[in-house]
Amino acid sequence: GLTGINKHSTGIKAMNQKSARIIATYFGLGLSKIAPGTMGSLGTLPLAYALIYFGGFWTLMAAAAVLFVLGVRATEAVIEESGDSDPSKVVIDETVGQLLSFSFVAYMAPEYLTGMSSLLYYAAGFIFFRFFDILKMGPVKYADTKIKNAYGVMLDDVFAGIFASIVLLGLLCYMVNV
Repeated sequence: GLTGINKHSTGIKAMNQKSARIIATYFGLGLSKIAPGTMGSLGTLPLAYALIYFGGFWTLMAAAAVLFVLGVRATEAVIEESGDSDPSKVVIDETVGQLLSFSFVAYMAPEYLTGMSSLLYYAAGFIFFRFFDILKMGPVKYADTKIKNAYGVMLDDVFAGIFASIVLLGLLCYMVNV
């Protein structure tokens, strides 16, 4: 009867909430007691390598776009559940930003992001992204402080990732010409 329908719809909502938590915390990395954002960024590096190695720039960008959309939805659900406008356990934003930090190099010179010699560029991309994410200047700060919803949570890291990508490309140009 009617109670069965209500139970079923509650079950679907609970399942969706569980999926939202898995996505928002990037498979639980956001639950780290120590620097959850940093853990989310570190956990993204193998994904970034695999996306660039097997699919290149367009695969990286497609993954970032899909994760952005999923991330907004998952973040909305976690915000609603927790009542916190920017829960620290949400690190899918770091995942998207960290992926974007490799975008310009993946487009211009993907060979520097594959193979053993790529470790320097992944470490630098990680450091540059965390720097801009923590520093929060310009559009990063605007998205973080003025857009008080899931889009703001996601966009500050998108901007930090773009800044990191520009600096990483500059580092590559410098290293290649030294």
